[in-house]
Amino acid sequence: AAWLYPLYLVIINLLTIPLALAGHAMFPNWEVDPDMVILGLPMVAGSSSMALLTFIGGFSAATAMVIVESVSLAIMVSNHLVVPFLLRHRPEVASTNADLGGFVLGVRRTAIVVIILLAYIYYHLAGQASLASIGLLSFAAIAQLAPSFWGGLFWSRGTALGAATGLIVGTAVWIYTLLLPAFAGSLSGAPFLEQGLFGLSLLKPTALFGMQAQPLTHGVVWSLGLNIVFYVGLSLLRPASQLEKLQAELFVGSSDPQNRPAFRLFRSSTSVDELRSTVVRYLGTERTAESFDAFYRSRGTAYDGKAEADIHLFKFAEELLAPVIGASSSRLALSLLLSRRAVSTKAALRLLDDASAAIQSSRDLLQNAMDHARQGLMVLDSNMNLIAWNRSFMDMYELPSDIVRVGVPFEDICRYAAEHGIYGPGDINELVAGRLKSFAPQYRLLRHKLFPSGRVVEVSSSRLPNGGVVATHTDVTEAVAVEEERMRAHETLEQRVRERTEELTRVNQELRQAKAEADEANISKTRFLAAASHDILQPLNAARLYTTSLVERDRKQGDTTLAENIDLSLDAVEDILTTLLDISRLDTGAMKPEITSFRIEELTRLLQREFEPLAKEKELELHFVHSSKTVRSDRRLLRRLLQNLISNAIKYTQSGRVLVGPRRKSGILNIEVWDTGIGIPPSKRKVIFQEFQRLEQGAKVAKGLGLGLSIVERAARVLGHRLTLDSELGKGSVFRIAIPTAADLPVVETTAEAPAKPLGRLSGLRILVIDNEPAIVEGMRLLLTGWGCAILTASGLDEAITVLDKSSMPPDVIIADYHLDDGNGLQAIETLRQKLGMDFPAILLTADRSPAMREQAELLEVPVFNKPLKPAALRALLSRLRISEPSGT
Repeated sequence: AAWLYPLYLVIINLLTIPLALAGHAMFPNWEVDPDMVILGLPMVAGSSSMALLTFIGGFSAATAMVIVESVSLAIMVSNHLVVPFLLRHRPEVASTNADLGGFVLGVRRTAIVVIILLAYIYYHLAGQASLASIGLLSFAAIAQLAPSFWGGLFWSRGTALGAATGLIVGTAVWIYTLLLPAFAGSLSGAPFLEQGLFGLSLLKPTALFGMQAQPLTHGVVWSLGLNIVFYVGLSLLRPASQLEKLQAELFVGSSDPQNRPAFRLFRSSTSVDELRSTVVRYLGTERTAESFDAFYRSRGTAYDGKAEADIHLFKFAEELLAPVIGASSSRLALSLLLSRRAVSTKAALRLLDDASAAIQSSRDLLQNAMDHARQGLMVLDSNMNLIAWNRSFMDMYELPSDIVRVGVPFEDICRYAAEHGIYGPGDINELVAGRLKSFAPQYRLLRHKLFPSGRVVEVSSSRLPNGGVVATHTDVTEAVAVEEERMRAHETLEQRVRERTEELTRVNQELRQAKAEADEANISKTRFLAAASHDILQPLNAARLYTTSLVERDRKQGDTTLAENIDLSLDAVEDILTTLLDISRLDTGAMKPEITSFRIEELTRLLQREFEPLAKEKELELHFVHSSKTVRSDRRLLRRLLQNLISNAIKYTQSGRVLVGPRRKSGILNIEVWDTGIGIPPSKRKVIFQEFQRLEQGAKVAKGLGLGLSIVERAARVLGHRLTLDSELGKGSVFRIAIPTAADLPVVETTAEAPAKPLGRLSGLRILVIDNEPAIVEGMRLLLTGWGCAILTASGLDEAITVLDKSSMPPDVIIADYHLDDGNGLQAIETLRQKLGMDFPAILLTADRSPAMREQAELLEVPVFNKPLKPAALRALLSRLRISEPSGT
């Protein structure tokens, strides 16, 4: 950076030369503002794009300059003017917890506004001067530093008075000859601009003493000339002080070759031990040794006292001495060591006086700091004699000044305190011995009470390297009182906590007992529903069989109205009971999902065939969009969920259409059910998923108990599928169920199926019915005999075997109930198959919907019909079994 940055400045300035020459050639009379030359060149050449690019670059540069300069100046104003002024005149601000960060930030922001405002005022007062003229004016001002700057580097005779006077005079002349004329437009009424100061033409700002030149040249010549005259003149008239001579020798060097320090950049005639002995005189042996050892460890080299001291070690020694004897004295001491020249007695005494004053100042500063400390401070030497203390220590123990002095034994101080009752009642010798014993070699922290004030003092003592002791005495009376109060409050709180704990324990026991009772009641309810489901569905199944027989009988007679109404009522009761049982199983966790991968198209096509007749009956347009994507879910639960959603959509849509289709999104397949129904208000979108909750307008459109969406919500929760709802009142709703996708299953190509055979007649079909409920048996007999079947009945396995042994011909199909008095229907079917043949057809009727029962039935390849039985489904299955029989059977 030391090379690249100056090179960058040189290149930037060199690039301005061709631009200035081009501007001078293109605009000889400077009809263009100098600041706008760089914009005028491309505009004259007709390059609007280059002009735009130049404008953008100039605008960004100007903006950056304003920001950087205003922020930098604001930081300078804050750090070097406002904050030092505040700390000097209001020291209490620094000692409190005031938010100085916010204050400094406010000062900087205010300074930014003021600086920009002043710049804006100057711009207008100066007649909207160009940037070039402002820059030249600024360069003329900063040039006033040049005489003292270069003189300080190369002229040893210069003095601070001459430099300061030259700067003041030069700056004043600059203001008079350059700055004030810049405000000519704003100060047009000021007579001195035209006539000169006091009406003297020789003092005219633009022609001082009759000198005629360009304004900038005129002002620079006069300001710099007078600056140099006063700097040189006053420096020669007044002799330089000792500090000025020292500074001059350090920067310029001595004019006398014999007195010039023999300092070279890389080598010196001074050894490390000599330099160390010089530093020891001011810092002491221990501190000097530690500092030099740390210096050599940082450089990774070993200490060698005979080696020559290099420039880095001299710089390090100067930094060590500067805090003790001052920067000037440290430089003088090292320069005397390097020069090896004789030192006058006066100079040596001056140096020693400065060192003594620095040491005394350090002591006074340390004592002042100790006296202002709130803690009592005490330092003892290795003989337990007092060598340092502060005012707080004397005040805390009420010690007189004639007792506390340097060198007094600490035992005398303790004895005085014991005799005056400060340590409380007791034997004086024992009290004194206890205090002396408390200053053990290791770190100690103890508390004792002072009398008669009652103050509690905390004493912290530790040993010094030289064997002495330093101790701090802190008044902790208030802290001890707070601590005692806190202990009392803690004891009270513990008592209250124990009482509350006992009360909470009792309440928790009551809650646990109540929860156990509630859980037992819930389990009992679940058991009751499981048991009652069979008992309820049994008579319902018998009623369904009787009504089906009644419908078929009335159909032959031509009037089926009454029977069909009874059948519809039984359908409604069946749906309600089935829904309630499903809710119970979902709530108790009895219904476990069986997650498999399947193509969603298989499910949607089944649903399409199932609901198309219902939609056609309501004259609604039902449209399914099928997808070949494979999903992971429980096929049965998902079908039930979608059945309820589609059923509700059709039920609550009076006109329009219902749309069912998938929408893919990042590994998720959303099955959406759209309708143009009544819609759901936002306030009711959570209520509709509760049991027996229906919208008022929905109850007017369709009948129901409000259980369908409750099943949907529970099934979605069991499956882990996200269910969402969007709706607009009066325009319709859309339900979405998010199903995770899986790898696509291979598409099985199916050959064209043969035309389905017509359902065969059931006349003459021999059926063995096994059920322990006489009503069910009688209902099955009426239903099946109405279809022309021959019926054999039994209440259990033993009776079935007896019936088969008596029968001349074996039955064609076995229909068995799952719950029997002895065993179950699957065991009976398995035993009878062993008797009749392993491929013997059988059908299982049951109110049990458990997965375990279904798995057992699938292993035996026995179709399952849930109670209450749907006679149409049974007749269809019996017809297929009749058709699949070999001819002649």
